Amino acid sequence: MTHLILASQSPARRSLLTNAGLTYEAMASSVNEAALKQDFLDAGRSAGDIAIGLAQAKALAISLSHPRALVIGADQTLELDGRLFDKPETETAAAAQLRALNGRTHLLHTAVAVARSDGIVWTHLATPRLTLRKFSEAALDRYVAACGAQILGCIGGYQLEGLGVQLFDAIEGDYFAILGLPLLPLLAFLRTAGLADL
Repeated sequence: MTHLILASQSPARRSLLTNAGLTYEAMASSVNEAALKQDFLDAGRSAGDIAIGLAQAKALAISLSHPRALVIGADQTLELDGRLFDKPETETAAAAQLRALNGRTHLLHTAVAVARSDGIVWTHLATPRLTLRKFSEAALDRYVAACGAQILGCIGGYQLEGLGVQLFDAIEGDYFAILGLPLLPLLAFLRTAGLADL
């Protein structure tokens, strides 16, 4: 049977695959995401293309040493009026991102790619639209204090699956993609490979 690998240690992505009943191994990719993202930006690639490029790079990096496995790579880019956001490194940075998103609609480009034998065999991009409600500075302070460091691994500084849902007015698109993985299209692909059929 084909071995399935997730090229990520993301708790959210691992939870999605585990809850879907998949058997897989999780491995961190060695891709220098910041450098590769900058290369894509310098080349004028769109936010969606950058997410796809990063997801493919992660999958390919693991596939090099596991050519018989199906390797899943995923990535997200958050776009607000043409500006891209990175994962915040501090709670202060997370608060600054949320301040910028306050009361506005942004795009969350979520890409997933599957590699096998050192080549990409499948790619999908989902782009949910998310609208944050207009919240006060006091509400922002309470949110950051309540969540602490757990929001640092989340682009935009929010976690829709937790307390962060209170920051939103509306979401349009794939809920699983917002959490980090367009799960339904991925499962459809994996069924064709005999890896996700009940």
